[in-house]
Amino acid sequence: MASPPPPAPAAAAAHSVFVYGTLMAEEVVRVLLGRVPPSSPALLPNHQRFSIRGRVYPAILPVDGSKVHGKVWKGITDGELDVLDIFEDEEYAREAVGISLTDSADTMIAYAYIWGNVDDPDLYGEWDFDEWKKVHLKDYLTMTQDFKEELEQLESDT
Repeated sequence: MASPPPPAPAAAAAHSVFVYGTLMAEEVVRVLLGRVPPSSPALLPNHQRFSIRGRVYPAILPVDGSKVHGKVWKGITDGELDVLDIFEDEEYAREAVGISLTDSADTMIAYAYIWGNVDDPDLYGEWDFDEWKKVHLKDYLTMTQDFKEELEQLESDT
């Protein structure tokens, strides 16, 4: 039986982050954060998830009347949020959004990474999480591990 993940440091601020793509995979989050925070299924209204031509991860943009199913990671520390910001890169903007939890009637404010280019011609269709897991998860985990090792190396050099 696996041991429970270590608790987040109590002194750090706790954030909630709505995820809708590769960060829905616990395996990816475990590599990035060293733990799997508590989560709930969630819905982001008035946004749409798109595939991005030539990439294995999705984007979301505001679209009235659409909704994005995802999950919200809870109890994210300031340091963990920094890691997610770097991982998501400059093509995404972290914004506070209103979400609904689908396992309760609760609503909350969470951060989400919104695609920065609303006119991107490479956005198309709908991105499929289950298909991504089948086809891309293994290679994506390798890339994520490489990213985390590079980030740790940069931090140890400073």
